[in-house]
Amino acid sequence: MSDVAYLQSLLTAHHDFPKKGIVFLDMFPILRDPIAFETLITHFMHHLTSHTIPLSPAKKIDVVVGLDARGFLFGPIIALRLGAAFVPVRKAGKLPGAVVSAQYEKEYGTDSFEMQADAIKPGQSVIVIDDLMATGGSAKAAGELIAQQGCKTLEYLFIIELEFLKGHEKLDGPVYSIVKSND
Repeated sequence: MSDVAYLQSLLTAHHDFPKKGIVFLDMFPILRDPIAFETLITHFMHHLTSHTIPLSPAKKIDVVVGLDARGFLFGPIIALRLGAAFVPVRKAGKLPGAVVSAQYEKEYGTDSFEMQADAIKPGQSVIVIDDLMATGGSAKAAGELIAQQGCKTLEYLFIIELEFLKGHEKLDGPVYSIVKSND
């Protein structure tokens, strides 16, 4: 069984969550299994070292940006393995000090993301990581925060992408998703 098939087999579907009509794909079973979690991290690392880094102008990744809250679960591990900084993007009002902010539309409302204003230095190589891309709103907001810091996003990485929602069309960089769902 391939890594992708293995990881996909562990995802569980929850119908009508968080509201009626939505099928939520839960990635937490992957985190509960140490072999699966390592497979996830190794899969992302293989992609980054064989595809993303060789195409990067700097031939390295300086910063891994993780989105609130599930991007915080595996983003720091990937950052450590890359020798990169980890920068969290949080919901409004959760970070101390000066922040930059961007609003975004979710599939069920509007929200705002923030990043500390000095978290990324101009010109650094940055990737964004999260568990799921649906409409692309939160990832787009993260890309806007990165641009406000004088950087361009090299790539957006997700465990799951709901392709039928076409969120990738909103983003200013390439997208890599391990599992692609069209339902």
